[in-house]
Amino acid sequence: MAETNINEVLEGHVTLEVECVDRMLLNAYVPNLQVGGQVVLFLTRHLGNPVPSPALFAQIGNRFVREVKAFAQANNVPILRLNKPDRSRWDDRKIDHVRPYVDAAEAESRFGVVAIVAAQEYQWVFGGRNRSDTPGLASFDFTKSSRRVGTYYFYVLDPEFGVGFIKICTYFPYPAKVWGNGHEWAKRQLDHAGVGYTALANGLASCDDPDELTEICRRFGPDDVQGFFDRWIDAVPTPFTAADRAAGYWWELSMRQVEMSRTLVLDDPRRARRFFEALVADNIGIGRPEEVHAVFGRDRRGRTTAKQFRTRVFSPGTEVKMDFAYKHSRVKQYLKEGRAYRIETVINKPSDIGVLARLEHLPELMAKCREVNARLLAIERAGQGCAIGDDLFDRLHQPYIREGQRTGALRFGDPRAMALTGALCCVIHTVTGFTNRSLRGLVTGLLDADYSTNQMGYDLRRLRIHGLIEKIPGTNTYRTTPEGIRTAIFYTKVRDRILGPPSTPATNHRTRRASARPQTDRSVTHQLCGRRETRNSSLKTRHKLWGRSPQEI
Repeated sequence: MAETNINEVLEGHVTLEVECVDRMLLNAYVPNLQVGGQVVLFLTRHLGNPVPSPALFAQIGNRFVREVKAFAQANNVPILRLNKPDRSRWDDRKIDHVRPYVDAAEAESRFGVVAIVAAQEYQWVFGGRNRSDTPGLASFDFTKSSRRVGTYYFYVLDPEFGVGFIKICTYFPYPAKVWGNGHEWAKRQLDHAGVGYTALANGLASCDDPDELTEICRRFGPDDVQGFFDRWIDAVPTPFTAADRAAGYWWELSMRQVEMSRTLVLDDPRRARRFFEALVADNIGIGRPEEVHAVFGRDRRGRTTAKQFRTRVFSPGTEVKMDFAYKHSRVKQYLKEGRAYRIETVINKPSDIGVLARLEHLPELMAKCREVNARLLAIERAGQGCAIGDDLFDRLHQPYIREGQRTGALRFGDPRAMALTGALCCVIHTVTGFTNRSLRGLVTGLLDADYSTNQMGYDLRRLRIHGLIEKIPGTNTYRTTPEGIRTAIFYTKVRDRILGPPSTPATNHRTRRASARPQTDRSVTHQLCGRRETRNSSLKTRHKLWGRSPQEI
């Protein structure tokens, strides 16, 4: 089988490219019910109770439960009481149990609440404690704690979003969550516009008007999500009354998890498989992976197993997947139904990339996620197009004058130059960029020698004048240029794959990793968010390979 070139496949065999928000999970919270003093005001000044007793929580919660049961009976909506889901199984999710009701509603073109799931889950709720030691005198102190309480999932079929849910807790202050899917929203916008398309699981396989699809995906924003929430929160029972809402006691939305995907549909599933495996093989040594796993979720006959397992036996029917994690977030790469290559940035905490969590900041988060996806794809494409040419190679090997400044050479084989280029290959820079401090931690680990801040400053200047990195205006953060990416990967590949990796005693390897990691970890939050470093910030880069054969490794 001929070797698959990533760039040739992407340039000649991509039939559709879609960049769209995928799954979204939002927190719904009441801003003026977040601390104990606000609880007291709600129970006394707003509800008119002389004593702010925690017994009042049960009254509100019980009324909410009764209204949910009455709503379900009046609208012929089933209430499903499920056991605790088996997290080791792939087919024991709530949506799997609700799917028959969703399918029936879609067959009838019936929009509304299709099912209610009653569950017991841990939520952060208020509890009251009598802090008075005087008999007959009550003085309650309200604090939040994680408790196992009742929740209701209202699964709806929406004309704009398709399947989604609103989850409401039955205990004070009644936190809620909202779930929807941007790809399903885009499909329904195409339906409204009369544009034909072929659906892909959680995506699209083809579209008659790709430009219109691109415009629709770009148009998605906070108003669409807020509209979904407003439509259905007004349709289902809630713990808050109309009087509560008029007094300002109502939910606002913030981002809990947002997935931004870039999907490239290829013209031939066989080519897609070879393309992705070539991508994995080409990039496994680039980016400093910390972990490599072979993980299976199906047995030899392709059936779903009770739990995922790791093994050295590679069998047919497995799928390849790569991901790397940063703090609470991660970037995934995988094949969708064997024919579409997808890069998916999953933000589980918006502050990881310097974005505030309120829903109004969704466009900013989407823009940063698009940049992450684009830069990651650029780095991977550079892996097979990293020949830098004689002119650039010669220029790097001699002192260079630019903008009236003279800088030293970046000679191949020089330990310091090789450590610099190796550090620039780290894929975490795709998300964060890098600073003097963060890059110095990586270079120190690769150089296995003392490396000062002044040396790092000189090398940053050297890299910048050579045009391999650029400074982000208004910050102390740098990013690699396309020329820098090619150079870093070229130097690293030639050394590791032709000359062989350097042999270092195990004790020195452990020592240099221990000395490098604290510097890198402490600096990531600073370089990403533009703030001072925090002592407990963490950096973790991880690659996982699903189902690779021994020959492929």
